[in-house]
Order: sequence, then structure tokens, then C-alpha cells
Amino acid sequence: MLLPRLSLPTSRRDLLRSAGAGFGYVALAGMLGSQSLQGAAKTSRNPLSVRDPHFKPRAKRLIFVHMNGAISQHDTFDYKPQLAKDDGKPGPGGGVLTASKFKFQQYGQSGAWFSELLPNIAGHADDLCFLRGLHTDTPAHPQAVVQLHTGSANAALTRPSMGAWLLYGLGSENEDLPGYITIDPPSNHGGAVNYGSAFLPAHFQGTRIDNQGNLPNLNPSLPSSIQRKQLDFIQALNQDLLANPGAPHEVDGIIQSYELGFRMQAKVPELLDISKEPEATQEEYGINNPQTSGFARQCLMARRLSEAGVRFVEICQKGWDHHNNLHNGLIDRCGSIDQPVAALLGDLKRRGLMEDTLVLFGSEFGRQPNAQGVDGRDHNITGYSMFLAGAGVKKGYSYGGTDEYGQKAVEGRMHVNDLHATLLALLGLNHDELTYGYAGRNFRLTDVAGVVATDIFA
Repeated sequence: MLLPRLSLPTSRRDLLRSAGAGFGYVALAGMLGSQSLQGAAKTSRNPLSVRDPHFKPRAKRLIFVHMNGAISQHDTFDYKPQLAKDDGKPGPGGGVLTASKFKFQQYGQSGAWFSELLPNIAGHADDLCFLRGLHTDTPAHPQAVVQLHTGSANAALTRPSMGAWLLYGLGSENEDLPGYITIDPPSNHGGAVNYGSAFLPAHFQGTRIDNQGNLPNLNPSLPSSIQRKQLDFIQALNQDLLANPGAPHEVDGIIQSYELGFRMQAKVPELLDISKEPEATQEEYGINNPQTSGFARQCLMARRLSEAGVRFVEICQKGWDHHNNLHNGLIDRCGSIDQPVAALLGDLKRRGLMEDTLVLFGSEFGRQPNAQGVDGRDHNITGYSMFLAGAGVKKGYSYGGTDEYGQKAVEGRMHVNDLHATLLALLGLNHDELTYGYAGRNFRLTDVAGVVATDIFA
């Protein structure tokens, strides 16, 4: 923290700490990780100002809908007729091939297959772009989730999250809000690493809120006018320190994080208050349905945040790790997300936001075509699916594919690095050029790999 470094007489230090404690900004700066946006501190530069992309972007912002734990593609949206035909036979590499217990049918002019578990998302089949040939490096959830978010499963060197890279490359469109927000992220499987900034400046990290729209340390403890006076006093001292040679580099970020926090107190609660949405919209998302209400709130907040200019929003649904209780577990999990995700897609489209918003739906890896135990499927890192929707991608399109049983990617293969390179390209960034110098070398989200899947571009 900044305050203990101030070289002030004891009385002034005590006064500063007292003012800061009453104002609540010491905790806020830690929570925001020194998020930097230009506010009342006019002399500070704005590290999150909008930057020019490398080339014309197809999308301006990204919503990542993360099914944490690995959704079974075989039981949801990757139908394999041969798997159904060979149900009960020995599978490749051992095990017993196990067809889905759920009925599949085709939807839309594209003829995309969906199971009965996702009828509402299936209604948007002709707006979706499926990535059928994904593969990753590790079958362990903590490493795979971190790799999905940061491009690397290497625990020895934490890497910046893709949202942090996106902010670093493009900046933020709204000076009163964080440019990167994650809603209800899991505390395990890497925790804060998945939305952190690692060695990038801390103001590029994500801001965490829960699925009720609560943001820690944001509630004002004093009237705005008194807070403003306290903040002006703190900022004057910080500006004095910033003007000294050798001032800590964190000073500028903390100055601006205080200003952002002050503005957020007025903007964020109103923005995340979904009760202001029309009743019909709340019903469309499933706010009033106990099964869907939690994820419905996330989806509706994601739309409101994106509409307000937040560059990267991630929403997360936990509980997809079905090594057992696959049948009932999928009924429960799919029932909790099908209506809200479909409503999000429909709402974005109706409001014209799909024209510059990209949606990514998927997990850290997939599931095996073989049975695990009585009623389960094990992890599959060699072939699985995600889908995209919105700005820049082909509609009603499938790219790549797995073998006849859905075990290995055999065409249109996309590693996680390729996925990241493609997402960045859709947002106008060249993954080879989006670098940051650290520890004697240049780093990037895609490390030393990454091929852009231009075939999916509209």
C-alpha cells in the first residue's frame, strides 16, 4: 500500500490514515488493484484511455460465459450418431462407449444438433459459430482453467488474464467503470489468477463482483461532500509524493483508483440494479425462477455492463464436473443456464449490441465418450467444443470437428493459444504484436504459439 511510504511528520501521517479510514479508499485501492482511470487528479496520465487497435476490429467488447468444471459436449451440443450406434461397445483406448441418454434434434436452417437439455439456446442455432476441434494441454481443472484464462498452465510464472491483455491493448470505453469485470468467479481452480494482471500494471486486472451485484468496499460511509473533501486531502499528499524524484510507480495508479472508486459509488449501484429492468425482461431471463435466478442475474448484469462500455465481462456457472450423477447433474445445470443464456443472446441482438459484442461460451475442456463408473464421464482434453456468437463471426457455422466418437480433434484443430489469437484478432489486435517486456523477454497472451482461425470470420 502507498500510505505507509509517505515521509510525513507523525501528526500528518495519523491525520492521513484517519481520513483514509473514514473514506474507505485504502481498502478500495487494494480491491481494485490500482485500477487507473483519469479523474479529478488532472495531472496524472490515463493508462486506460482508449487505444487504437492494430487493425479494424470486428468486435469492441467480449462477454465470456464460462461453464466451470467442463460441460459434457456429448450430452448437449455435439451429437455423434456413431457413438449412439456403438453404445456399449469397447471404445478407442479402452473403456465402454456410452451414448447420451438425452434426445437430440436439429435446429434452424444450419441444422445444428442440440439435446433436449438446451432448447432455448438451440433457438439461436443460426446465430452461433461452433468451434468443434478444440484441445488443450492438461486434464487437471486448476491448470486447465488458468490456461484458458491466461494462455499458460505454468504455475511457476503467473501470466496476465486475457481480459487484462485486452484492456492493455485497447483501453476502456467508460471512465466511470472498470474496463474488466468478472461476476461470481470460482475461488478454486486458480482463483484470482484467472482475472489478475500478473506482471502487467495492476490497473489492468479484473474487478470482482458477486451474482447479486455487490462490489466489496464500495458502499459510502459518509456523505459525498465530506468524502470529496477527504479525498482531495489524500490526493494532494499523493500528488506531492508523485512530484518527488524516485516516487514509487504505484502512486499514479492509486491516485486514479481513488478517483475511480469515488465515481463508481454513484454509477455502479445504479448500473447493477436489475430491478429497474422491465418486468418482461426479468421474466425473459428467468430472474423470478429459483432454478435460473442466480445465473439470470449474471447474464442481465453482463448485458447492462457491456451496454455501458465495459470491455470484458466474464460470467461463471460452477458445478459441471460430472464424474458421477451425470444424468441428473446435467438436467440441473443446463436447467439453470439455458434460459438466461438464450435471453442474453436475444437481448443483445434486439438492442443492436451483437453488432459490436462478441460472446464466447464454453469450458476449460470437455468430456469423454466413454463411461466413467455407473453414471459419469471423465475429462477430455483432446477434443471438445465451444461456441461464439455476435460481432465478426459467421452465423450458423461449424469450424473443425472431432472423430466419429467425439474423442479427438481431427480437423480445424484449435489449441487454447489459437483460441486466444482468434479472439484478439476479432477485437482488432495482432497477438504477435501485443507484447509486454518482463524478466528479460517479451511476453504475450499466446506465448510463442497461436494461429488465427480466419475461416470463422464473417
